[in-house]
Amino acid sequence: MASARRSSARRRTTSPRQGRAQRPLPVAGPGERLWVLDVPYGTQVDGAAWHPAVKAHLYVGRALPPHLAPYAPGPHTLGRFVENTLNPDSPTPAPEPTEELEPRRIQFEAADAIAARAAAGGRQFLLADEPGVGKTIAAVLGATAVGDLRGAQRVLVVADRPAAITIGHWCRTITALGDGGLEWVVITWDRLDKVADHAWNVIVADEAHALRRTTTKRWKAWARISGHGRAHDKAPFVILTTATPGHTPLELPYLAPAYAQVLGEPMREWTSATQPGATFAAALERHGVAVEPGRYGATWTTDPARRAADLKAVRGWLADERPPAMLHRAAPWGPVPISGMPVALTPAERAAYEAEWGEFCREMDLARRGRNTAKGRAALLRFRQKAGLIRVESTVAWIAQQVQAERQVACSVEFVSTAADPITDRLRDAGLEVATIYGRDRFDVEAERLRFQTGEAKVCVFTTVASISLHAGETLADGRPASTEPRVGIFHQARFSGIAARQVTGRTHRDHQVSPWHVAYAEGTVEERVGRVMVERIAAASETVGSDTAGLTDLAELLGADWLPPTALTQDGT
Repeated sequence: MASARRSSARRRTTSPRQGRAQRPLPVAGPGERLWVLDVPYGTQVDGAAWHPAVKAHLYVGRALPPHLAPYAPGPHTLGRFVENTLNPDSPTPAPEPTEELEPRRIQFEAADAIAARAAAGGRQFLLADEPGVGKTIAAVLGATAVGDLRGAQRVLVVADRPAAITIGHWCRTITALGDGGLEWVVITWDRLDKVADHAWNVIVADEAHALRRTTTKRWKAWARISGHGRAHDKAPFVILTTATPGHTPLELPYLAPAYAQVLGEPMREWTSATQPGATFAAALERHGVAVEPGRYGATWTTDPARRAADLKAVRGWLADERPPAMLHRAAPWGPVPISGMPVALTPAERAAYEAEWGEFCREMDLARRGRNTAKGRAALLRFRQKAGLIRVESTVAWIAQQVQAERQVACSVEFVSTAADPITDRLRDAGLEVATIYGRDRFDVEAERLRFQTGEAKVCVFTTVASISLHAGETLADGRPASTEPRVGIFHQARFSGIAARQVTGRTHRDHQVSPWHVAYAEGTVEERVGRVMVERIAAASETVGSDTAGLTDLAELLGADWLPPTALTQDGT
């Protein structure tokens, strides 16, 4: 019997679906076409049939019935691109420019710099302006100019999540400014595989710091689509936008093509299909960057003088090139005001906190002795969650006081069940309207954002890091202005990633609106020391290319987690 079972198991090497012929696409009759429909997952709509070949719902007919019209993809979306690909003889025309946006001079200057780099044969341009300066408009203008220079046909824009906000924002911007005769497709980073089989002439990588790690599925898809390993004259032109490129030079592998080109080297000297991160680190070291061996791979030196020299060098490679391969402009309204906010614990809260701290220290010590990274990460996560839960009441009280002072409050949290939910519930119990942007697919992100922006909700509790605007006076999509009440922000939990924290502050401190932020922590605890380091790290993250990471080492030592890989502290979803 055992032999029979083994034989059966050996024969069962393919799934039942393998070997089946792929179902052909439906055929459109005379006067008909294939319509792609954006039907939400789990929703059934009469007349819309899912087709695995295009991984989308389809309808065949002369026109969409009224009940299907709401599911028609908008201009410049992936759905519209797929639909036009299926109907090459009857594509849906792009809308005419709305002229709703009037670019500022600073944005035209950035577009001119991008075009100049492309005209000189460059393959990448880093637009590293501060949040709110206007990178989106500048990137659209720049991509249009590059397309005209190079006779391009297609532009791919890869935006950050949440898709419900970012895709609409980019599509509206493109429509307002005009598509320049180009075919634009806007997707998010998690959908790169959907466009991997198509050729792109120009690519815009929004929030490019999402490409800091070369071990991810995202990186592999990006390397393929962007032509990362190709010769300089064979790759598409890439515009990278981010206000926070990376914590260290080692987190800039996505800039390898630009570095290789300006230093006159082939891409094989900077990248490898099997060890892209290691090859990049070796190239940096070859050019004088102080790379040192570490427990989890290459690390950056801790010597302050060498750090300063390295930052000057890697910035100079791009900024000093003629024409420049990067541009950075500080926000004219100044840096974000950031300060610590100590919270005095009640005796009961302090007893609970000390108990949690003691338990954490025991768990971390056991994990360290056994070199069990997974248990070390879990202990750190549990402690941060429980410590934040103890301070919920003080955060709620502070937010209520700010609302009484006629301010709108942006509350950044990292955890849902131990922070976002209890803070939201208690604020609502106090009679306050709260906009909620957290928990995947739990809320309509754009609807919640608009509740805050119109002033209907005075508080927004959110976990997202980038790509949403919560600043006062914003011009909304329908032309209305957002409320003008001043914004103030609070980190209920201090983010260990300086990049993530800096991005968060840019949600309200942007477009000439000054918004102070506060890092909450329990007074007289390890959180206080962590909070103070975080204030410094948020400022350091504003460095154009790379930033001081000594603070991260300090955080790890404070928490007894210096034996864990750095990503245990800076894991921020990218």
